[in-house]
Amino acid sequence: MHARLRLALSLCLSLLAAVAQAAAAGDDLRARVLACTACHGKEGRATPSGYFPRIAGKPAGYLYQQLLNFRDGRRSYPQMSYLLEHLTDDYLREMAGYFAALDLPYAAPAAAPAALALLQRGQQLVREGDARRDIPACVQCHGDAMTGVAPFVPGLLGLSRDYVSSQLGAWQTGQRHARVPDCMERVARQLSAGDVHAVATWLAAQAVPGQGRPARAFTADLPMPCGSVPAPAVAGAVR
Repeated sequence: MHARLRLALSLCLSLLAAVAQAAAAGDDLRARVLACTACHGKEGRATPSGYFPRIAGKPAGYLYQQLLNFRDGRRSYPQMSYLLEHLTDDYLREMAGYFAALDLPYAAPAAAPAALALLQRGQQLVREGDARRDIPACVQCHGDAMTGVAPFVPGLLGLSRDYVSSQLGAWQTGQRHARVPDCMERVARQLSAGDVHAVATWLAAQAVPGQGRPARAFTADLPMPCGSVPAPAVAGAVR
């Protein structure tokens, strides 16, 4: 196991007692989320390598659903599941709200040379999709600026290429699930390995606009039913 990963996981596990003590003492959330920031970076800004993604400023509904997914086994990462297994829904909702409220600047994208054709393919899939293969454009769900849509859809900018690739791969292999109907699983399984690489490379090369604030609402119907986005959140949503 990578030394940096071992250290981060060790920190997460060692802070469990501190989290429990802080909660029992009625301390504020800054004390109770120490286990989160030990892995996800100061204030949840992500680790420098991007192995642990940014959680600061992500939509509250999305963060809450991911905490539930880890706790309840829809996402496979034993360390996260262990941290969350005894926490209540209300506690997780409070944690999600804390990180969602953080309004912090994003770092500039890391320089990573890539072939022009690869970037063009990634941009095409993100902006236009591929109708011939039933692949919707990423912007149809994640917003025109790709900063997400509150409260349930995350932004895809400000993430590392390796993280985006690994999550798409997790959906393809069944290691990651969301509430049914699992729209991301359906989309991911339509992508080739080259598509995943192109999308992840293009996204990672983009600067994050507007400090990454998610859009307040969808501007059009979703391209398919999605269990992670309750129907009332979308006017005229596909059901």
